[in-house]
Amino acid sequence: MMTAPTSSMPMPQKLRLTVKDYHRLVDLGFLSEDDHIELIRGELMQMAAKGTAHETCITRLLRALPPILGDRATLRCQAPITLGFDGEPEPDFAIVQNQDDDYESAHPTPAATLLVIEVADSSLEYDRTVKLSLYAEAMIPHYWLFNVSDRILEVYSEPAPITLAQFGYLNRRIIPTTGCVEFPLCPEQVFDLALVFPNV
Repeated sequence: MMTAPTSSMPMPQKLRLTVKDYHRLVDLGFLSEDDHIELIRGELMQMAAKGTAHETCITRLLRALPPILGDRATLRCQAPITLGFDGEPEPDFAIVQNQDDDYESAHPTPAATLLVIEVADSSLEYDRTVKLSLYAEAMIPHYWLFNVSDRILEVYSEPAPITLAQFGYLNRRIIPTTGCVEFPLCPEQVFDLALVFPNV
């Protein structure tokens, strides 16, 4: 007759990485830019493949955003922002405070990040849940999610704890294709969604 072992065996644990560990893997050549990996809550995540609608939206935003921003802030495209000790996502766009060395010394932190923008097609649910919670917990004040499948902009503001273990944004607005939204860094500027989702 078989009996259960009397001593309890420790359960396997996930190995979570810090930002320092992550950078070390890059320095040692285990990871490269071509791997399309980002560090989310200590785990290496493969970024979703980008379809043509996603890339078209990126192209249009690259055309539309710089004239609105001028020299008020720095626009970064698909570049890392460091969130605490175990997170370094690479949002499609981050608008960050100007810095003399253009962040050569270190990636921007939440304190320097004014607005994060993600463009989502296949990654929509992930960007709406995991990424949103991550940015809210970091207290990034504004998060824009361009939903290219439905051709709308989801605008999030006022990050706050929603439950004891979950962060989110208190305000969510849906801007349709024909709509406009105030640009958070310069309210006198209005962002017209037709620049991204033209009527065709």
